[in-house]
Amino acid sequence: MAETAKGRGARSNATGRFEPETVEVFDDGWTAADAEAAPLRTTLTPERARTIIARNTSPDIGFDRSINPYKGCEHGCIYCYARPSHAFMGLSPGLDFESRIFFKPEAARLLEQELSRPRYVCKRIHIGGNTDPYQPVERELNSTRSVLEVLQRFNHPYSIITKSVLITRDADILGPMGREGLAQACISLTTLDRGLARAMEPRASTPAKRLEAISRLTDAGVPVSVGFAPVIPGLNDHELEAVLEAAAKAGAIGAFYVTLRLPLEIKDLFREWLADARPERAARVMSLVRQTRGGRDYDPDWNTRMKGSGPVAELIAARFRAAVKRYGLDGVRAPLDESRFRVPASAKIQGDLFDLPSPISGEGGSRSETDGGLHDAA
Repeated sequence: MAETAKGRGARSNATGRFEPETVEVFDDGWTAADAEAAPLRTTLTPERARTIIARNTSPDIGFDRSINPYKGCEHGCIYCYARPSHAFMGLSPGLDFESRIFFKPEAARLLEQELSRPRYVCKRIHIGGNTDPYQPVERELNSTRSVLEVLQRFNHPYSIITKSVLITRDADILGPMGREGLAQACISLTTLDRGLARAMEPRASTPAKRLEAISRLTDAGVPVSVGFAPVIPGLNDHELEAVLEAAAKAGAIGAFYVTLRLPLEIKDLFREWLADARPERAARVMSLVRQTRGGRDYDPDWNTRMKGSGPVAELIAARFRAAVKRYGLDGVRAPLDESRFRVPASAKIQGDLFDLPSPISGEGGSRSETDGGLHDAA
């Protein structure tokens, strides 16, 4: 599978957990001396979603609503907690997740419709709670930008997280809204090591470009935090202080971290990647991971799933607290302003039209999102 998966994170394409039949890898006789197989191509599929705002009730997540303009993620981060969500569509959380991308061509219209409803109550919306809102194809599709444009028209507060420098394209929206207390951004930065980043997050922006994004957004007036997530004991945990220091120098004002989570199919995908990409560290890394999860690969307990438990997790937490204090990343950020939300007059008119019964309502479409893909199963 190495040749086929060149430039991808997952090393396999195991069948999703809901499928009645499974597919196994086998030796078909091809060797390095033969011509390489055709590279794996990314396919894009429009999704006829009926709603755009996903709700969740997870007690350990700081928001109750989110928007995910895309399903699947071409960045290919091997540890991504969203991978298992592809199984709901009959696809593999492995290579399918990073090569079969779904987008919502009517995202802006759906959002305007939901925000215009008389009973809508304004609360912060988080963009990118499941997969990255700045997929490479966002350059052409502008799905995420169209969402930001609607939020700007409605003066609706939001936060957004990404690994892509492409977010700086939208500084003309993020900047003014950030200065007005309506927008916050977070850049996920897991390592400063280009080699590790390329292996672990093969199609995300380089670490240097993510630091550049922090700087450019800060200059535009956006409050920016850095996410050192996930912390992988034995692999990138030694970089915790260096990453936070670099982010602070670039202009970040806050930080958070999450300890590696391996629910459902991710545990096998990660083990497979680790054995191939970092074989000399594989046993040590998995031993340390299990030490943060009560001796298991993963513990879904709400109280500990984000940070882990035990001496290794406690040491990471202590180092993080010391580092954010040292680099000035522990300040209290002002909450986003929810009082300025207004439905534009033009949107009210369109909202009335949207609310009319449609002769084709209920036909086609796809399963609506219900929780943003944020829940882990035991």
